Amino acid sequence: MEQELELQNPVYHEPHFDDVSSLFTNESDHMSRLLSFDPLDLRFSIRRTALSLIFQAKFSYGLDPFLVYLSVNYVDRFLSKQELLDKSPWIPHILFVASLSLAAKMRNSDPTILLAVLQREGGYEFDAQSVHRMEKILLAALQWRMRSITPFSFLQYFISLLNTQEQDSSLTQSLNARASDIIYNVQQELKLLEYKPSMIAASALLCAIQDLNPLTFSSSKITLSSCEHVNKEGGLMACVGIMRESSSSGTSTPTSVLEEVSALSEKSSVKRRILNALCDNTTFHFSQIQHCL
Repeated sequence: MEQELELQNPVYHEPHFDDVSSLFTNESDHMSRLLSFDPLDLRFSIRRTALSLIFQAKFSYGLDPFLVYLSVNYVDRFLSKQELLDKSPWIPHILFVASLSLAAKMRNSDPTILLAVLQREGGYEFDAQSVHRMEKILLAALQWRMRSITPFSFLQYFISLLNTQEQDSSLTQSLNARASDIIYNVQQELKLLEYKPSMIAASALLCAIQDLNPLTFSSSKITLSSCEHVNKEGGLMACVGIMRESSSSGTSTPTSVLEEVSALSEKSSVKRRILNALCDNTTFHFSQIQHCL
């Protein structure tokens, strides 16, 4: 069933119970496991650099927001499965390139020209063989689950629970669009990695309702909290609070992302290396990846 789901919105406009149930059943397989992340963890540094490069590319080239979301999803899920010891500065850069390349392919786009341009952003250039091998490492670590179940997979279902059919259809569209924007804008927030995609979707929808139709917020909260799958997890309002805090603190704004990228660039912008093919490997740990100069 999972392989038949569409990438961004596998739920039909009139969701069937079996489809929704399958999404809730399988969503844990598409989560990252970075709950113990802290600034002293090497993966934290790699994630910060890789995501800064991804968002720099987004704002510089107007990349498809969902392509960006998907590439960050790959980075987070990949890092959660790794025991990282290698501090080589090029690692987050090839992870950035490979994750965007795979996301572009999943979006039925040709990443060749795009990635040739994007690589220059980080001060490193990788040959095609290196990128391909990094893609294989990503695929193996993620067990080839690239058709990700994301918060967007649940938005239409949760909106259908709110009886928005009785309201102006434009409100339904506005809620969907606003909730989607919120999900995009808070993706960097580490605290949200604790929550399943469905919980993030429900929380973003409540934030959107609070923004666009506040008089219905209380009733909508009761409705979504009563959903079997949401209620089992708990923490709905805690997730809403994290989203609000992240948005108000500006940690996910384009300005702050670009400032961080600028700081990174000042440290290593003059460096440019051409890393040839990664050595053949039968394992999938960064600590065992070597580059052949």
